[in-house]
Amino acid sequence: MSWFFDASICLGAASPQTTWTIGPANILPLVAVSSLYARGTLRLWRKSRHSHALRLRYMSLFAAGLLTLAAAMVTPLHALSERLFAAHMIEHELMMAVAAPLIVASAPGGAMLWSLPRTWRQAVGTLLGSKAVAGFWRWISRPAVATMLHGLAIWIWHVPGLFEAALERGILHYAQHASFLGTGLLFWWAMLPRGSGKQGLGISVMHLFLTSMHTSLLGVLLLLSPRLWYPANTGLSEQWGLTPLEDQQLAGLIMWMPAGLVYGFAALFIAGLWIKASGRSNHAHALHAL
Repeated sequence: MSWFFDASICLGAASPQTTWTIGPANILPLVAVSSLYARGTLRLWRKSRHSHALRLRYMSLFAAGLLTLAAAMVTPLHALSERLFAAHMIEHELMMAVAAPLIVASAPGGAMLWSLPRTWRQAVGTLLGSKAVAGFWRWISRPAVATMLHGLAIWIWHVPGLFEAALERGILHYAQHASFLGTGLLFWWAMLPRGSGKQGLGISVMHLFLTSMHTSLLGVLLLLSPRLWYPANTGLSEQWGLTPLEDQQLAGLIMWMPAGLVYGFAALFIAGLWIKASGRSNHAHALHAL
């Protein structure tokens, strides 16, 4: 099964800097998801002529998210991440803090559902609307639950023994990626506004700031640690003019600043929407009182 996870193609010298990872485990999900999305979007495009501008915006967001995933999983960054911790951190943050919110913002559920044949679409709709499935989704997509699951995925996979085991075994490596991306999609789905009230926006702001704080804390711990956490992930650091400890410090800095700021800026953006919604509500109440 190793061929399923590790197939790659080298451009020029056979080094991680020039190795593109084109194994089925990387390529097939991207191709399948993009094909389903394109088919569903085409059907929705033909069905309604009045929502083309919105559909174009969704398509742009989805394409950006999928291209970001491809950059993380297929380009030489993926091969480089197995021997350079800073590259590993960039790969993971691209998945969780860039690709995941872009994909969620593109509202892909409708397009995915409409990609299916009518009978399948009806069956899936019935399943999703069932009491058990709908109840489970309401629970797991609660902001507190989504934040907890996303945070657990980040911290558990950075336990040294588990992190290095994921580097050595293809299945664990892709399980790591799947948990980062899966909990990232769930987290951003719970956080991004979808016409919810002021209370929902305020809760999103709180959980985004909380996530910004705990991811920044993990980054600071990596940055300030006097010892190596993952010796197996520092095989190429000297080729980049870094000692293994400096590689780890750079990875911590990446997690602390750019990645933590994504969650912080998202919190500020939603806080702005929250304040704006509160202003409109107060204005409406004032007019009603008159």
